[in-house]
Amino acid sequence: MAAFDLEEQEQISQIKGWWEQYGKLVTGVAVAAALASVGWQGWTWYKGKQTLEASALYDQLQTAAAEHNAQKAREVAGALIDKYGATAYADLAALLSAKVQVDAGDLKNARVPLSWAATKANDPALRDIARLRLATVMFDEKAYDEALAQLQAPVDDSLTARFADLKGDVLVAQGKKDDARAAYKSVIASLETATKAEAVTLREIVQAKLDAVGGAQ
Repeated sequence: MAAFDLEEQEQISQIKGWWEQYGKLVTGVAVAAALASVGWQGWTWYKGKQTLEASALYDQLQTAAAEHNAQKAREVAGALIDKYGATAYADLAALLSAKVQVDAGDLKNARVPLSWAATKANDPALRDIARLRLATVMFDEKAYDEALAQLQAPVDDSLTARFADLKGDVLVAQGKKDDARAAYKSVIASLETATKAEAVTLREIVQAKLDAVGGAQ
């Protein structure tokens, strides 16, 4: 029994020594793990709450769009972007609000959400779409240099032809036919083997534009 007690005491001493050396580290790791778990659960709850609230506002925006209520669309989209800019709903709200403004003939207010989405949207492809639409608005306003600044090569390859097409239109408006021809030719080349109906239609339209500015010159 005494031998057992001695062996037990030695084990306790070893444990005590180990704990004195590493106890603070173990406690720190355990506390950090607990805090991380609580923090993650809190963050997940917060993100879910944000998404639900953003979704509710986006529903309001869709209603305003269906009613062609440009002012309401601006207000709701502005609130959504301001409060929930990190959600996908903010990206979609910017594009939808801009469309409502364009349909209402208000190009100035269409610029605002598109400018935000072109630089701050969460999805890179959506940023490209916003840049394309912003450039279209600027083209309609005859702000040609500003439009061209938006038409740098897109990140999403699927939008390359549309960017080049609009760039050609802007260059024609500026009287730069040689540069416009180059832009249109790049569209034709990129869509040469396209089979989708939309791409084929765009190629035919751009070919007509190319012919109008001198074709293969």
